[in-house]
Amino acid sequence: MEQTQYLILLLIALCSVSECVQRQYHFINVLKTWTEAQRFCIENYTDLATVDNMNDMNELKKSVNDGGVQDIWIGLKKTGVDKWQWSSGEPALYLNWGPGQPDGRDECAFMRNGEWEDWSCSHTLTFICNSSNNSNKGLVFVNQENNWRDAQSFCRQNHIDLVSVRNQNESQQIQKFINDNHISTDVWIGLFRDSWQWSDQSDSSFRYWMSGQPDNQGGNENCAEIRNAQGQWNNINCDHKFPFVCHEDKLILITETLTWTEALRYCRQNYTDLVSVHSVQRQRRVMNVVKRASTEAVWLGLRHSCTVGLWFWVSGETVCYQNWAPGNGTDEDCERTVRSGAVQTGGDQRWISRPEHDKLNFICSRYED
Repeated sequence: MEQTQYLILLLIALCSVSECVQRQYHFINVLKTWTEAQRFCIENYTDLATVDNMNDMNELKKSVNDGGVQDIWIGLKKTGVDKWQWSSGEPALYLNWGPGQPDGRDECAFMRNGEWEDWSCSHTLTFICNSSNNSNKGLVFVNQENNWRDAQSFCRQNHIDLVSVRNQNESQQIQKFINDNHISTDVWIGLFRDSWQWSDQSDSSFRYWMSGQPDNQGGNENCAEIRNAQGQWNNINCDHKFPFVCHEDKLILITETLTWTEALRYCRQNYTDLVSVHSVQRQRRVMNVVKRASTEAVWLGLRHSCTVGLWFWVSGETVCYQNWAPGNGTDEDCERTVRSGAVQTGGDQRWISRPEHDKLNFICSRYED
C-alpha cells in the first residue's frame, strides 16, 4: 500500500506543462499558384502551412532560410461563412452576448458589465491581455486605448494574447478582475469573426495580418501570403505564383480498425507510438485529426494499470492533463477486461474507457516524447 501511494505521489510530481513543437514546416522555393501549392503539399507532406500561435509562426519563419524571400503562400483561404473565434487560436464554443448582440454588422467584440457586444474593429478601447504571470489569474489590464488589432499586437508582443473567455467560470473570473481593479471602461476581448479557413480544415483562428489587412482590394483577394520580414500576412489574388510553406503534422490518423494492442504495434513499427495527449494544445490537434475517422471513437496511447489503479501514457508521460467524459477514467473493473483509452469522434471529443479488444481507428505520433 505504501509503495502504491509513493508511486502515485511520484507520478504527480513528474507532471509537466511543457509542450513541444506540433508541426514541422518545409519551405518550398518553387513558384506556384495557391491551389498548385496546396496540391503539392498534400501530395508530399500534410498540407499547406497551418499556424496555431506565435510559437508556430516563429518555427515557420525559421524554415524560410533565405531572409530576403517575401510573398510566400500559407494555407489560409477565404470562404463564404463568417464565424466567431478567439485571437488565441481556439474556437469560440462559449458565447455570452448581451441583449440584441451580435447585431451582425461588426467583427470584433468587447466586454461591458460582464456581457459582450460587437463593434467595429477600428474603434479604440482599453483591453485585457492573457499573461503568463500567475498574479491576477494571468490577466493584465492595459489602460490605453487601441483599435482591436493594435490591442492584439500589444498583447502578443508584451504578454500572450488578447484575453479569451472560454467558459462561464473564466467569464466570472474576468468580471471579478474588472471589479477588483475598478475598471470602469469597456474593454476589448480576443473575440473576432471572419470567413478565413485553413486548408487542412483546422479550427485554428490564429491570424497575423499586417496593419490594414485583409482589405480585399479589388474584391478578389481570397488567399493569404507572408508579406514582410516580420512574417506578417497580406491577402492577395490566389492566381499569383509564389514559393510556399508546407507543414508535416506529427499526428497521423490511421483508418484501419484494430484492437488497442494491434494499434500500438502498428504505430511503433511505422511511426513512433500511439499518441499521448498531455496538454490542451495537443488535445486540440487530436480533435482536428479525428474529424476524418470512420469509427465512433479512436484509440489513444492511454492504458489502465490494475496493479496501481492508475491510467498512464504508453510513451512514458504521466496523465496530468485530464479530458475524460463523465463516468470514465475512474473505478475501472479489473475483474472483467483490460481497459484502454480512446477519444470520441463526435460531441465534445472527450476521452472514454473501452475494452482493449474493441476495433477502432487510431492516431499514431511522430513525437519523440
